[in-house]
Amino acid sequence: MAVSAFIRCSYFRRLVGISNNAVILFLDSAWYSNYIKSQSYTTSISEIKRTVKTNMKKPEKKISKAMLMYLQRAKEHDEFMRKEILEYEIGKRHLANMMGEDPECFTQADIDSSIQYLFPSGLFDPKARPIMEHPEKIFPSRKAAEFDESGRPFHSMFYTSKPNYYELLYNIVDNIKSLNDIEDSLIKQETLPMDKVDLGSSWLSKNEIEKQLLENINDFEYNYLITSLEQLCDHPLSRCVTDFILKYRKTLNAYSKDIIVLPLEHDSSGRPYVTVKNCMRKSARGEVTIWGNGSGKIVINGRDITYFEDIQHREQIIFPLLFTNMTDKVDIEATINGGGPTGQSGAVRWGISWGLRSFVDKPTIDKMRIAGLLTRDWRKRERKKWGQEGARRKFAWNKR
Repeated sequence: MAVSAFIRCSYFRRLVGISNNAVILFLDSAWYSNYIKSQSYTTSISEIKRTVKTNMKKPEKKISKAMLMYLQRAKEHDEFMRKEILEYEIGKRHLANMMGEDPECFTQADIDSSIQYLFPSGLFDPKARPIMEHPEKIFPSRKAAEFDESGRPFHSMFYTSKPNYYELLYNIVDNIKSLNDIEDSLIKQETLPMDKVDLGSSWLSKNEIEKQLLENINDFEYNYLITSLEQLCDHPLSRCVTDFILKYRKTLNAYSKDIIVLPLEHDSSGRPYVTVKNCMRKSARGEVTIWGNGSGKIVINGRDITYFEDIQHREQIIFPLLFTNMTDKVDIEATINGGGPTGQSGAVRWGISWGLRSFVDKPTIDKMRIAGLLTRDWRKRERKKWGQEGARRKFAWNKR
């Protein structure tokens, strides 16, 4: 019994101070001694902690489906922008080499001037030229993540589906409340100045609002937003929030203010007149003189309006006079040469419109500008290209 108990408890030999040689005295315990030696035992706290850490499995971080979809879209957008930027850089280097410039010092202004120089068409309108700008300016910006990996939203109005739009409405209400508090304090002091904001501009369009908010809104929401902003502008103290209001307005093109109206001249009898030179349309060039205190007489190259046989060309001449209600108040004398009837009638029409500014008030000038009467038409026939049948037409090509 003593021997078998010793064999079963032989792994306590170190505790009682028995050496390994003592186990050899018992033949039945030799195999057990080898088994005990083959086992590994930790003898320090650091080894125990290391063993526990390796055995513990770290729980995987759960990511919501919304975050996965956002990360996927963000990866696709970043890859798309990377390709576009790479193509832009390659195109810029090619354009710089064509112009004999250093690609490293080739700026956006150099790109625009190079396109203007190399553009083969006869269209002079800048809007008709191709555009080469950095992709970040062309493609709209992306909306940042509005929730974390667990799906918890950052924005307090995330579940309204249009957080930026409704946040803007709440900001309008907060500004109105703050202005009301200021107004109440001024009324108690018996001093209430009328300090409304001076709006020399117009509201942003629906598309511009959507780009600024990075959200799509319908017509009703856009009208509701503009109505709320107008209510803020009508407040007696709206000048205090001018910076907030101007974020959603754009300055009007003061076309009639920038361009100087031709001054009236007077002949020996004191009759006013104005002469418009360099009237052009296509290949036609001419000069138009408008006389005040007239009866509606029109003279073109020494002839009346029957100089143009087509009724459509005659209507082009009369339209500026009808638009400004000056048909029987001025006389027209025009000298035109070159081009055909379409070009000549267009040149005379622009000269009449340009000269009538000296006889009408500023609101009428703005109406003429909106109607397109003051815009010079730069269109002309596009030249034929080498290797082609025409300006755009190509030669027929047969495979066999």
